[in-house]
Amino acid sequence: MKKNTDNPATVPDTMQGKLHELEQGLKQAEMLLSISNKLAAIDSMDGILEVFVNMAIHELSAERGSIFLNDRGTGELYSIVAQGGFKRQIRFLNTSGIAGDVFKMAKGVIVNDAYKDKRFNREIDQQTGYKTRNMVCVPIVTGKSDVLGVVQVLNKQAGKFTTDDMNLLEAMTTQAAIVLQTAQFVEQMQCSRAQELEFLDIVADITSEIELSTLLQKVMSEATKMLHAERSTLFINDAKTNELWSMVGEGIDATQIRFPNHLGIAGAVFTSGKSVNIPYAYADLRFNPAFDYKTGFFTRSILCTPVANKQGKVIGVTQVLNKRGGPFTDEDESRLKAFTAQISIALENAKLFNDIQNMKNYNESMLQSMSNGVITLDEEGKIITCNASGLRILKTDVEQIIGKETGSFFTGQNSWILDKVRQVEQTRSAEITMDAALIFNGESVSANVTVLPLVSDEKKKLGNMIILEDISGEKRMKSTMSRYMDPALADQLLAGGDDILGGKSTLATVLFSDIRGFTTFTEELGAHGTVSLLNEYFTLMMECIQAEGGMLDKFIGDAIMAGFGIPIPYDDNEDRALRCAIEMIKSLWQWNIKRVADKKKPIDIGIGLNTDTVVSGNIGSPKRMDFTMIGDGVNLASRLESACKQYGARILISENTYHKLRGIYQVRDIDDVIVKGKTRAVRIYEVLDYHTEETFPRLMEVAGYFREGRKAYQAGDWDHSAKLFRESLKLHPADKLSQIYVERCEQLQADPPTTWNGVWKMTSK
Repeated sequence: MKKNTDNPATVPDTMQGKLHELEQGLKQAEMLLSISNKLAAIDSMDGILEVFVNMAIHELSAERGSIFLNDRGTGELYSIVAQGGFKRQIRFLNTSGIAGDVFKMAKGVIVNDAYKDKRFNREIDQQTGYKTRNMVCVPIVTGKSDVLGVVQVLNKQAGKFTTDDMNLLEAMTTQAAIVLQTAQFVEQMQCSRAQELEFLDIVADITSEIELSTLLQKVMSEATKMLHAERSTLFINDAKTNELWSMVGEGIDATQIRFPNHLGIAGAVFTSGKSVNIPYAYADLRFNPAFDYKTGFFTRSILCTPVANKQGKVIGVTQVLNKRGGPFTDEDESRLKAFTAQISIALENAKLFNDIQNMKNYNESMLQSMSNGVITLDEEGKIITCNASGLRILKTDVEQIIGKETGSFFTGQNSWILDKVRQVEQTRSAEITMDAALIFNGESVSANVTVLPLVSDEKKKLGNMIILEDISGEKRMKSTMSRYMDPALADQLLAGGDDILGGKSTLATVLFSDIRGFTTFTEELGAHGTVSLLNEYFTLMMECIQAEGGMLDKFIGDAIMAGFGIPIPYDDNEDRALRCAIEMIKSLWQWNIKRVADKKKPIDIGIGLNTDTVVSGNIGSPKRMDFTMIGDGVNLASRLESACKQYGARILISENTYHKLRGIYQVRDIDDVIVKGKTRAVRIYEVLDYHTEETFPRLMEVAGYFREGRKAYQAGDWDHSAKLFRESLKLHPADKLSQIYVERCEQLQADPPTTWNGVWKMTSK
C-alpha cells in the first residue's frame, strides 16, 4: 500500500489560492463587463474619459493616468483629461514619444524607468510639474482593428507594472473602445455644428463691415483662428496696375505689400483660379523665400485659395500660413473656400466704398492743395465748402464762412461778387473778372475771380463755384519773373523772400548781345517784319540763356541783357555765361542756314561778358516791377559787346571773367584797353570755340602766331610784331584782328609814342 507523503495543510492552502484567483477573475470579469454600461450612461466625452481613467488607475493601483485620442485632422494625439487635480489639453504628434510609438505599432509596452527610455518625452512632465517613474501604455483598438488612441497609466504605487497589469489594461480598453469611438464621433459632430454656427456668426459680422482696412483685419484674424494657423493674408487685385496688394498681414505691423499678380504662389492661384495646398513651402519652386529672410518668419505650410465675385471673376486670393500641428487638410481647404465665398460680396462692397472714399479724399486733398481759393455754394446760395487757400485769401476761418449766405459774406466793396453769382445762375455760363480788387478785414487783395455753375451728369443744377486766383504779392512776382527766367528758377527766387527781391550786391557775370546792322534790317523789313524777326530771334536766344540757368534782365531794342549768378548764384557762373554765349552763336548759325534757304539775309551778333560785383533787386511800382542789375560791371559788359565790331570778334570777355573760368576754351588774349569813360586798362579776350575748321582754318597755328605777335607788340617791337601778324594772315586771310594789329604796328612805327605800356584807348562806346 502506497504511503501518503503530502502535507495535510498543503491541500487546503492550494485550494484557497485557487479560490482567491477565481474570485479575482470573477471580479475583473464583472469589472470589464461593467465598463461598457458605466461609460454608455455618460453623455460627454470628458466624463467618459474621466471615469475610464479613474477605473484604470484603481484597477492597476497607480497614481495617475491619461487617455490620448488621435486627431486625424492634425495627426496629433491629444489628452482632454489628466488626473492629479487639474484638467488641460496636451497635444503632440502621433509619432512622438512612448505614446506615439504604441499608437503607431498598435502594441502595448511596460516602461519600468521612464527617464532611461529614449522615447520618453520629458516636456510633458515639465509642462505639468509631475515626475513619471514608470508606466504601462496600451493602444485603444476597435473590433475592426482601428487604433483610436492610447491609454497610459503612470507610477505603480507598489513595485513595478507587470504583464498582468498590461493585459488587464488592454482588456479594459477593448471594452471601452466602442463607447469611446461613438463618443468621439458625437463630439466631432457637435464640434462641426459649433464650427458651423461660429462660421455663420463670423460671416454675419464680417459682411456687415464696409470699411476696407477693418474688413481685411477681421477676415485675416478670423481665417487665422478658424484654421489654427500662425498667419494669414488677403491679397486684392488692383486692376489698374495688375498687382496683388494687401494692407494687413496677420502677426506683422500693418503695411502695404504689392507685387505683380502673376508672381509667386499667390500669383499662380490668382491667374489659375485654383487652390493650392503646400505642406512644405521650401520644396515648392513657386515659393519666394525673400520675405521670410526679410522678416525672420519661417514658412512651413501654405494654403491659398482664390476669392471670386458672384460673376465668377477672381478678385483676389486668401493665403494662410503654418497650420499648427501639421499641414493643412482637405477639410481646411473646404472651410477656407466656403469662407472666402461668403466674404467676397462684402469685399467687393468694401472695395467700392473704399474707391469712393479714396476719390472723395483725393478730391478734397486736391482742393485743399490748390493755390487758388475755391468756394462752393448750394442751390440756395449758402456757402458749403471753402478750401485752405480760400480761407487765406478771404482772411477768414471755417466758422465765419461755412453755412453763411453769399450775400451776407460778400458785402460792401465785395458785393459785386454776389451780382456775378446771380448772373451765372441766370445764364448758366462762367463769369470771369481779371485783376479784381477785394477788401477783406481791411486788407486789399488782387485776384482773378471766376464764377462757375455746378451741374450734375444729368444736367441738374447743384449750385455755383467761386474761384479766387490770388495775383498779389509773390504770385504777381512769379508771373513777372517767369517771363524772363526759367520757371523753376523763378520758384527758387521767390522762395528766397525779401532778402533777394529787396536788393543786394552780388558777384555775377553779365552778358550783352546785339544784332549787327540791325538798322538795315528794319529799313528792309518794315514794322511787321521787324517784330516777327525779333520774336523768332529772341525765342532762340532765350532758350540758350535759360538752358544755363541765366536770367533775362531785359530786351533793349535788338539787344539782350542777361545775368548769370543772380538772383541765385552758382559755383560756375562764368562758365555758364560763356557756354551760353558759344551756344548763342552756334544756334544763330543754324538758324541762318534756314534763313538763307528761305532767301533771307543771315544775322550776325556780338556778345560781351564781364564778371563783377553788381547791385541787383526788384525795382518798380506795385503794379509793375522789374528785377534788374546796375553797376560798373554791367557797363563794361556793354562796352565789350560794342567792341566786338572794332575787333571783328563775336565773343569778347574781360579778364575778370577769364580768370574765373573752370573749363578749357579756345581763347586768345587780344588787347589791353581803356574803354570809354574809364581810366584803368582792362585785358580782354576773344573766345573762338564756336568756330569749325571751315569757318576758321588752322585756328591753333593762327592763335600761336597771334600770341607771339602780341608779346612783341607789348614789348614795343612793332616791326617783329607786324611780321608775326602777317604770318597769321597768310594762314587765315579773313582774320580781321590780325589785320587790325598789322595796321596798328605800321601806325606806331610811323609815329612812335614817347611812352609805351601796351595799352590801347577806345575813343567810342
